[in-house]
Amino acid sequence: MRKIILFNLITVDGYFEGNDKWDIAWHQVDDEFNEFSINQLNQADGLIFGRVTYQGMASYWPTSAAIQDDLIVAEKMNSIQKYVFSNTLQTVEWNNTQIIKGDAVEGLRRLKQQSGNELYIFGSANLASAFISHSLIDEFRLMVNPIILGRGNPLFMPDNGTLNLTLINTRSFQNGNVLLYYAPVAK
Repeated sequence: MRKIILFNLITVDGYFEGNDKWDIAWHQVDDEFNEFSINQLNQADGLIFGRVTYQGMASYWPTSAAIQDDLIVAEKMNSIQKYVFSNTLQTVEWNNTQIIKGDAVEGLRRLKQQSGNELYIFGSANLASAFISHSLIDEFRLMVNPIILGRGNPLFMPDNGTLNLTLINTRSFQNGNVLLYYAPVAK
């Protein structure tokens, strides 16, 4: 059975983006973060996205700007298996992408039952919310950036209710980011 890991960048006050879509200018990317990203992608069998996050990622990673900016991460993002959960997308252009239509929860349960390594959810807060509500996330990795936005789009939705977590690891980065690793507490 595959392990499902939710990885997201967040602010101290819990936002994964500002008021506008893809407003993540506050996130600190440096060599240490890129090394972490490469190691994390090396552990993954695939990436999971909702439609909006998929379209944003697909519009950046295959471009010459992404390849010039960060060749290794771009190569990994472009070559890894990707699953996009969407009932509206008809086709996908990004290499190694499969559309999963229908009930997203059932779709993830099927993926989780397959053999293989970890699957990572990047971004995709609305999709993640559905998975959280059905206890399908095995680990939460939250990269807390040292900034308070005061407003934006929250990573965790109020309708998720209470979710008790156990801290399993931490990592501090030179730029002030702190990566928190949590596992859900079994009910």
